[in-house]
Amino acid sequence: MTTDRRKMIVEAATKSFSLFGYKATTMDQVAKLANVGKGTIYTFFKNKEELFEEIISTLVKEMIAEAEAVIQPELPFTENVHRALYRLLEFRSQHQLMIKLVQEETEMGTLAVSDMLQHVEDEIISYIKQKIDVAIAKGAIPPTDTEITSFLLLKMYIALVSDWEKHHQPLSSEQIAEMMKVFLLKGFSHE
Repeated sequence: MTTDRRKMIVEAATKSFSLFGYKATTMDQVAKLANVGKGTIYTFFKNKEELFEEIISTLVKEMIAEAEAVIQPELPFTENVHRALYRLLEFRSQHQLMIKLVQEETEMGTLAVSDMLQHVEDEIISYIKQKIDVAIAKGAIPPTDTEITSFLLLKMYIALVSDWEKHHQPLSSEQIAEMMKVFLLKGFSHE
């Protein structure tokens, strides 16, 4: 029962953050959506920030699980990057919370949202870096500064997914993945 209530609270908060953003979400709204008393929320979470951190932590784990699900060790590194990026693009387009948080950061500059989005970025860069380190160790790609390369891969991904769409026709997932391969991954190829 306790686990069910906690889960209901997290789901309600995720829905509220997705619909209204971080700043506009209140614990009263979350309680109402979860169909629990406001005090019940505080038995699980100290405050809205802690609840938000829980949700974002879960989101990062989901993103990494999505990428991991499509990686196949027998495929070349560049193909696995393509597959993982494609899966992350699908995830992004289906995950309303990330879309709302990026919108809130852009429009309102909410510090808690900015900090949380930076945390997400750091976690993704760390994940990419681990994959590049493994590829270098296996001799699949030449040695490189893995932190800078990871940062560039993520930033290019974000630029092609979000920034491009502000003034251009959105690119398909295939187009974005191909651009990533052409501009950043060709240098990794031993061909």
